[in-house]
Amino acid sequence: MVGVESIEQLAQSLCFISATLFAFIATFSRSEKAETAAQNAIAILLVASAVTLWWLSLSGGELWGSNYLPKPLSLVCLILAFSARMNIKGKNVSFGANPHNIGKDEQNGESEE
Repeated sequence: MVGVESIEQLAQSLCFISATLFAFIATFSRSEKAETAAQNAIAILLVASAVTLWWLSLSGGELWGSNYLPKPLSLVCLILAFSARMNIKGKNVSFGANPHNIGKDEQNGESEE
């Protein structure tokens, strides 16, 4: 049987790796192939994290001193895994003014006159 401490370490490691990849997704997005691979890796690691967190909870273990925390965090991991697979590159989702272009638009209008 696997010890509770080992399960806790595994859960923390999987979450750390997922968070690190998620933080560097902009670097991976320079290449479409690398971005897809990173998205797949993040989704798989987050699902594995969710399963490990649920396993930890069922084993009676604690995460950061709380026996309540693993189950809600496993749900968060599943939501993030689904979100990691969404690709919204190139789509305007805000439909608002881009603050970076406001000054440029005014300067372009003055130079044309």
